[in-house]
Amino acid sequence: MRPRAGNAGPHTLAFVESPVQLLNVLEWAHAHAPGVGLTLVVLSPLDPMTRGQLRRMSDLARDEGHEVRWEEARGGPLAPFQTIGGLTGLLRRARRVVLGDPFSRYVQLLLTITHARDLVVVDDGTATMEFVGQLARGERLVRWHRKGGRPGPRDVLFAPVSASARRRLTPGDGRHVEIFSSMPMAETPEGVTVRAHTFAWTRERFGPPRLTKGADMVGTSLVETGVVDGGRYLEAVRALAAAHGATRYFAHRRESTDKLHRLAVETGLEIVRPELPLELIARRGPIGRTILSFPSTVVHTLPLALSGTEVRVAVCDIDPAWLTEHASPRAQGFLSGVTGTARETHGLTTATPTTPPTATPPETDPTVQAAPTETPGTANTANTAPFTGLPGPAGLAGPSGTAGAMAAG
Repeated sequence: MRPRAGNAGPHTLAFVESPVQLLNVLEWAHAHAPGVGLTLVVLSPLDPMTRGQLRRMSDLARDEGHEVRWEEARGGPLAPFQTIGGLTGLLRRARRVVLGDPFSRYVQLLLTITHARDLVVVDDGTATMEFVGQLARGERLVRWHRKGGRPGPRDVLFAPVSASARRRLTPGDGRHVEIFSSMPMAETPEGVTVRAHTFAWTRERFGPPRLTKGADMVGTSLVETGVVDGGRYLEAVRALAAAHGATRYFAHRRESTDKLHRLAVETGLEIVRPELPLELIARRGPIGRTILSFPSTVVHTLPLALSGTEVRVAVCDIDPAWLTEHASPRAQGFLSGVTGTARETHGLTTATPTTPPTATPPETDPTVQAAPTETPGTANTANTAPFTGLPGPAGLAGPSGTAGAMAAG
């Protein structure tokens, strides 16, 4: 593919930590900075699934003419110090900074270093909805599934940096803040420019997809984040698959190996580990004529990415009985808001299980196939990867002090 952007330079600097964030930076550049080469910094996580998708997305970014800088930002106790030290010069020269996750401690710390007067926040999924609301209300930045809990020692230690980042993300004093989003905004912060994200780049570069006769299901990490009970989730997936004839389950990159193994054994679904964000997978195809999803970012993004096709997206609400005792008090309201606004905005239909999940299934055999070793720089151009027992995200055991709190954020 011929590069479409100009020479990359220090004027526009982008930070991403997930494949979807990288995709949305490419979408923003296509829509609002055509011909401008970005310096795109990947703050790499540890889990192999996310790293693999980030490498594939980095290849697409280079094809678009952008410079990609890969940082092993969590590769050991000294990694945060080395990463920040190596980026300080770029940050101070940048005129515009594009970021994907304003809740990230890494990003918040980097924001305290930059002198950029233009800040752009691109979508990081449903978290963007919560960020916009918190910014509008002047609240501290807290991820929705953690809100309501008591701050831990790391939160207290990092509080001054987080407060400083929130101030920098507030327009004024010569600062311009833009939000590039496909998410609905119940509140818009005063002075913030909001631009619509329509997945124009994705639709232009890929598809339209070939459609299959059956239904596909999209996985979620609500179990891994402690919001939904694992047994109830498995029963809901089984019931939905039976009711709608689903045959494939597209795993979220953060879903655990044990859970996916149980799903494969107990539901008969083919577990697919996508090697690109689902919006690109679906646009490239083949994809089912019906896509089933729980409350998730994709109930807002897939209708846009698949605009002009015959694919129908159906959403299944989270029953309050499925929530764990550790779930945030805001969980049910937030998840209902995600599905409700998606139905209003995109006219989605409702997917319901044949029977409500009530019982927790027995534990399954914990034996799981070993994970393959990642080979840095190796690109696989296939759309998806079959389930091979890849591990979920590794714990971030960072050093003590601010850098340790940031690495764990």
